Amino acid sequence: MAKTTTTHVCQSCGTVHSKWSGKCDGCGEWNTLVEEAASGPPGGLKAPKSGAKRTGKTEFTALNDTAEPPARIVLGVKELDRVFGGGLVPASATLIGGDPGIGKSTLLLQVAARLSRNGLNVVYVSGEAATAQIQERAARLKVADSPVNLATETDLRKILSALKAQKPDFVVIDSIQTMWSDSLEAAPGAVGQVRACAQELTRWAKKSGAALVLVGHVTKEGQIAGPRVVEHMVDTVFYFEGERGHQFRILRAVKNRFGPTDEIGIFEMHQYGLAPATEPSALFLSSDGENAGGAAVFAAMEGSRPVLAEVQAHVANSTKGTPRRSVVGWDRARLAMLLAVLEARCAVTLAGRDVYLSVAGGYRMSEPAGDLTAAAALLTSAANTPGPRKSIFFGEVALSGAIRPVARLEQRLKEAERLG
Repeated sequence: MAKTTTTHVCQSCGTVHSKWSGKCDGCGEWNTLVEEAASGPPGGLKAPKSGAKRTGKTEFTALNDTAEPPARIVLGVKELDRVFGGGLVPASATLIGGDPGIGKSTLLLQVAARLSRNGLNVVYVSGEAATAQIQERAARLKVADSPVNLATETDLRKILSALKAQKPDFVVIDSIQTMWSDSLEAAPGAVGQVRACAQELTRWAKKSGAALVLVGHVTKEGQIAGPRVVEHMVDTVFYFEGERGHQFRILRAVKNRFGPTDEIGIFEMHQYGLAPATEPSALFLSSDGENAGGAAVFAAMEGSRPVLAEVQAHVANSTKGTPRRSVVGWDRARLAMLLAVLEARCAVTLAGRDVYLSVAGGYRMSEPAGDLTAAAALLTSAANTPGPRKSIFFGEVALSGAIRPVARLEQRLKEAERLG
């Protein structure tokens, strides 16, 4: 009988420690080590018996094999097909993460209903909600009459047995953190359980040819909870972003083996679920259209799509010894750099004043081309003077004060002209 030992695994990064400590040596987080029983190799998986014969052989294929790839599963939702790169690829695994209540389960239930009505065998497995709760949500979304095979289960062995018997084309697991395997003695949601369940489900998807979608929870830092190795196992990783107070949601691809990694899908939350945005380029603009002081429009590029977003700034006299720096939707370190450049190269002193910067509509500005837009918003707010009407700003601000050009100039200008 194998000797059972205990290890301490970080629930944030998955680093294994031989003994407990308050701080993880891998990621530096505090109070994240949890004791787990391990028998055999690291991670708690059962070791194979010594001397056991392994059968089967590995088959190789020529690099210039001209076999036709399987046809993609077209979802029928323009924004989703754009992010996936033309549709779902059979025998693939997708991981979708997002904050609680952002709309992950709602979107996937709508997709499952649409595919089942198109003749595909669809299975939806939930480990979080009861059957009656999912049926109630389906009724609210007006998809209750769709032939989706619904199950509420968390035992991995039972789920795999049911999937092998059902032979589905599309499977949703909601969520991977609730699944547990009897090969581990850890609790559901532990790093070892998440890793083992994701590996088993991904292996099944590759062998069966089904398209698998795993739902993952995120940590307070915005990363998918559990070991990062899960993101390496799957083929595509998407993040569902957005503010719960806004009706806009963004599905962003951060990894895609079958398509682009810089595309986004924009959705609007309605009474009957999520719907593709009708005019994505103008969703993040101010509704009144007035270019008041402290506002500037940024022409961003999200993959092949130009998106216009409004950057708002407010500069006020500080009543405290240390002025405030508040940023929403942009990098705080980049704001500090921009303020230093404005003071050193443009003789604009904001060191003793409070600075508030926000990107409207819940959009997050990640391009360096947004530097000039933020600078325009800050300068017009500090001077209390409106900027040029119907103007857009984009350009990277260097430490020397120079404005560096950015790519895809024509596409940005054409979209700005189309929207006036």
